[in-house]
Amino acid sequence: MNEYLFPYERLQTWQDARTLVKSVYELTGTFPGAEKFGLVSQLNRAAVSVASNLAEGTSRTSMKDQGHFSQLAFSSLMEVACQLTLASDLGYLTQYDLSNIKNDISTLANKINALRNSQLRRAEDQLNR
Repeated sequence: MNEYLFPYERLQTWQDARTLVKSVYELTGTFPGAEKFGLVSQLNRAAVSVASNLAEGTSRTSMKDQGHFSQLAFSSLMEVACQLTLASDLGYLTQYDLSNIKNDISTLANKINALRNSQLRRAEDQLNR
């Protein structure tokens, strides 16, 4: 039996987004309880949104639609980066932890952009046929 049931599970970009979700949840687990409905909730939801939008995009039949969902994933990823910086400013993250996760975010951002560019190139190719 194939270990992948759905197409998005084969995407390395989605696998990396999944790892980011775990990292964000681990970091927000150390935030003060007063942030449960603030930054913790926002960060966790934004991180989940990255992976979810990549998954949803693979279900779309047009490359243009797929590219749109990759763009949404990228936007959510930038939201995560921003909120982690704010969490660091508030003293909830060490500079070391922030630097490490921002490196991971940068790598994932490059992969999402490459995926989106590929999807939009294929959309253009479909139009020119």
